[in-house]
Amino acid sequence: MSEDNIEAEPLYCAYCGVAEIDELKLKECAACDLVRYCSDACQKNHKSQHVEACKKRAAELRDELLFKQPESSHLGDCPICFLPLPLDKQKSNMMTCCSKVICLGCYYANHKRQFEGKLERKCPFCRKPAPSTMDEVDKQTMKRIEANDPIAMYQEGIGCYNKGDYSSAFEHLTKAAKLGDVEAHFELAGMYHYGQGVEKDEEKSIHHAELAAIGGHPTVRCNLAYHEERNGDMKRAERHLIIAATQGKWKGRQEVLAAALRAHQAAVEETKSPQREAADEYNRKLDSMRSP
Repeated sequence: MSEDNIEAEPLYCAYCGVAEIDELKLKECAACDLVRYCSDACQKNHKSQHVEACKKRAAELRDELLFKQPESSHLGDCPICFLPLPLDKQKSNMMTCCSKVICLGCYYANHKRQFEGKLERKCPFCRKPAPSTMDEVDKQTMKRIEANDPIAMYQEGIGCYNKGDYSSAFEHLTKAAKLGDVEAHFELAGMYHYGQGVEKDEEKSIHHAELAAIGGHPTVRCNLAYHEERNGDMKRAERHLIIAATQGKWKGRQEVLAAALRAHQAAVEETKSPQREAADEYNRKLDSMRSP
């Protein structure tokens, strides 16, 4: 008999034992995938029997998610050349008109094309005219914030943070994090850790740090590795460090140097392009001209 002809084993409510049928659909435990219930009453009555197994399985599921190798860093790809964005934020620009982060290679190529063709300066992505004053930049940023743009909210939060306005920074970063911004989770982890704009809470700090790590943030992986090392769990620490290295972030212990270094070099190579190398050369020439 083929596997297709074998009927699936029926599902049962973990408390009362009623089977799932067409008219009755059982709902899975919200925290784990071990049991199902026919009603809220059954789930409530079964809680004392299930709580320990539920916590254990929920932790296992969380670790599966936490230590899954991300496809790329939290920065993603440049929307123009589609290469991974460099981890060095000095090598990319955020366009205030559309909140797109453009690598310097594409930004420089667009700037060169416009300069040589005596064209109007426009955004390399959305083609809107480039702002000429800081007032225009601020207006564009506020417009993006009003549209619930998480990147714009994050940028505003960082601006408030740098001014020492931690309460406003926390408010903007919290909104950005709720909208899925990974960088915002990373910053919130630090604010909860140091008690900036919010009461110190190490549990919430680790919660946001892990969400940032799941989102592909390599720096926070290093922070989590040091946290695990302080707690005496070297195996978890090394797993964090290796994932960080595969994303191009290198801070590791001697034990994982060989494997992680190879992964780090491969990640760095993926971010290279002729346009980005031309942009680096252009910036080096500018720096040499500025030097006394």
